[in-house]
Amino acid sequence: MDNIELTDIKVNYVGIEEARQLSGLRLILGAYAVPGPWRESCKGLFYVKGLHYTAAHSANLGRKDYEFGLDKTATVLEEWTGQASAPVAVWNDERPCAAWIDQIYLAERLQPEPPLFPATLEDRAKMMGLIHLICGEDGLGWNARHLIVKNALANLAPDGPWYGRLKHIGQKYRYTPEAGEAAPQRVAEILNLLNALLESQANMGKRYFIGDRLSALDIYWACFNGVIAPLPQALCPMATDYRPAYTNVDPTITKALTDTLLAHRDTIYENYLELPIVF
Repeated sequence: MDNIELTDIKVNYVGIEEARQLSGLRLILGAYAVPGPWRESCKGLFYVKGLHYTAAHSANLGRKDYEFGLDKTATVLEEWTGQASAPVAVWNDERPCAAWIDQIYLAERLQPEPPLFPATLEDRAKMMGLIHLICGEDGLGWNARHLIVKNALANLAPDGPWYGRLKHIGQKYRYTPEAGEAAPQRVAEILNLLNALLESQANMGKRYFIGDRLSALDIYWACFNGVIAPLPQALCPMATDYRPAYTNVDPTITKALTDTLLAHRDTIYENYLELPIVF
């Protein structure tokens, strides 16, 4: 296909304005040294496909003034993509793909092999529903954000430099104290469902969530662990100040985050995703 190159991928960022003038595949990513789960999942889709992309940074989204508006970087992103969040995948002059489901379809269309959709329609529908439980509204990542905001707002001084940042994140995910209290149980319910599925597959001699091969669900599960159980520092060289916030300490979640789930995360990273993670 035009402008598709199979190669090793390294995150060397260009500015959003420059990326907008380019052709081919561009991924707009939040250039933070943390395993942002939506960011890493998006990268993972294209990494598994072996697709080269130009990475554009959105490191300054909203950082100048969380109370009164977004900065120029966010404005450019909104003008280009119609929204102010990363990650976004853009192919040539096509409509930007800001939603996770559109990013999966784009990766599949640009490089059909290896396929990330299961073979049957029933399994495809099952996969999409389970990915939504991981990365959609009120899903695992959404509620993990609630926990980060809850813990941070309880421990940060209101006049401190990070308080406004966390309030901004809380507004994005519609955080309320009630949502923060409910988050551990919601995360645990999703983990219990995923664990039961893996155990059922293992009983049939299968190593993936669905069918006999890797699917997008395996990638999303592995990457979304980064917001509750990030890989060791040698494999996930994240900014160390962030690691406590990204490491679960809630006993309800700890109980549900089984060795089976963690082993599956490790297997997917070791066999399919880039290690160490590149930020």
